[in-house]
Amino acid sequence: MGWWDRHVVPRIVDRACGDAQLDDVRVRVARGLRGRVLEIGFGSGTSCRFLPPAVDELLAVEPSDVAWERSAGRRADCSAAVRRAGLDGSRVDVGTGSVDAVLVAFTLCTVDDPAAVLAEARRVLRPDGALHLAEHGLAPDAGVVRWQRRLDGVQQRSFGGCHLTRDPVEILERAGFATNRLDQGYLPVPPMGRPWAFVTTAVATATTVGDVDDEEMT
Repeated sequence: MGWWDRHVVPRIVDRACGDAQLDDVRVRVARGLRGRVLEIGFGSGTSCRFLPPAVDELLAVEPSDVAWERSAGRRADCSAAVRRAGLDGSRVDVGTGSVDAVLVAFTLCTVDDPAAVLAEARRVLRPDGALHLAEHGLAPDAGVVRWQRRLDGVQQRSFGGCHLTRDPVEILERAGFATNRLDQGYLPVPPMGRPWAFVTTAVATATTVGDVDDEEMT
């Protein structure tokens, strides 16, 4: 990881993920969270102010020390107790079947191996737990998709590996999750911003292990 990814990208992500136009998305994805929650991709803590009062503890997985330091004020103001629980979403310092929910907000677009991250989410969830997802990704409109494909390489190089062309619902299903609540649509942006603005929020539960498709995710 170079200087740009270590020091600049976390600040850009802090501004982008904390934008007010994402407030409704944050509210939707946090709805129903309770008890002990693991957040994979905590960033600078932009989810904190949207957590319901029913959340007692937030276990934060965040690889960037810069992002973690920038989250200090949000952590201090958070209604739940927050502690760092690892640096890598595919290897979390949390016991098997020990959390009530997993929150993944604008993280699957960037991680190297979404399948490994979601396998770890399955591992730590209680049998009745749920995964709450918010993500941008592949749009339904051919014209937008063409631009997403053209821009995807630049996006990855400039923003820490972030992809524009991943389909979050497909990734969930291939990882063995069944979507129970789904909302998709464009953020209110000008047409030129649409390659970044098709957003999915979902709540999903784990299906049986045998239902998981082992095909490699890209």
